[in-house]
Amino acid sequence: MNMDMLTKLTTERQNQKSLQLDQMPVREILQLINEEDRLVADAVAKELPSIEQVIEKVCESFQNGGRLFYIGAGTSGRIGILDSVECPPTFSTPPEQVQAVMAGGQQAFLVAVEGAEDQEVNGRNDLSQRNLTENDVVIGIAASGRTPYVIGALKFAKEIGATAVSLASNQKSEISQYADYSIEVETGPEILTGSTRLKAATAHKMVLNMISTISMVKVGKAYKNYMVDVKASNHKLRERAKSIVAEAADVRYEEAEAVLQETEFQVKPAIVMIMTNQTYESVKLALKASNGFVKEAIQQLLKQ
Repeated sequence: MNMDMLTKLTTERQNQKSLQLDQMPVREILQLINEEDRLVADAVAKELPSIEQVIEKVCESFQNGGRLFYIGAGTSGRIGILDSVECPPTFSTPPEQVQAVMAGGQQAFLVAVEGAEDQEVNGRNDLSQRNLTENDVVIGIAASGRTPYVIGALKFAKEIGATAVSLASNQKSEISQYADYSIEVETGPEILTGSTRLKAATAHKMVLNMISTISMVKVGKAYKNYMVDVKASNHKLRERAKSIVAEAADVRYEEAEAVLQETEFQVKPAIVMIMTNQTYESVKLALKASNGFVKEAIQQLLKQ
């Protein structure tokens, strides 16, 4: 892409409010960044219909044993990693269910690997190592909307028959040409020209929050608004598990803890056991029959 084409991208234009950025006092810059950040949520709101379509495809994928992949370079790749690594502790998902693939490999999360994003073949090769199937969803993330690494990955996803999704910060982005669904959150020029780790990245993190959280909720990973598949792998999360069971089942903290000891700190069966007065074995069978949905398992057991 030549300079003329690059400057046509809204993410590469000068922000007219920050032309004198280097001369502005700290408080004034802070206020400007805060004002610009307020625009991000409204920009995301305009894309809610597109995001909804993607979530429906991700839910369908999960229900059919498929996986979700985030593909990106630089900040876009790091945001994918941030979202993917939180899924196992929050929802007890296997690490392979939500994966992030970043240009330059995992080491690029900490140290930039220059040039890793410039070749389509790199994106294709990295994704080809994940045994992609038609049940998977691949979300290519690029603020500019034209990163070769992401384009290569999306082309490969389409060839395999997986669902290809583009997430960009410019309208009519190049990567959208290679996607089944496109999300284009136009956040406008950054206060530091071209620094898309600011508003553009914030928007992308918000979108990934929506996709992963809502998809998990819709496949049974929540009861009411409790994270009932939390993996109680440390002290904080064990305490959270006790609190969730106590509140959801309306029992004392000590009783919640006692039942959690029996379920090896699995929150779902603990809640169902208390609310139905059934054994751990019966509850496990009911949860399996209800595909992990707590409310359905409770209703099923109370009818017996």
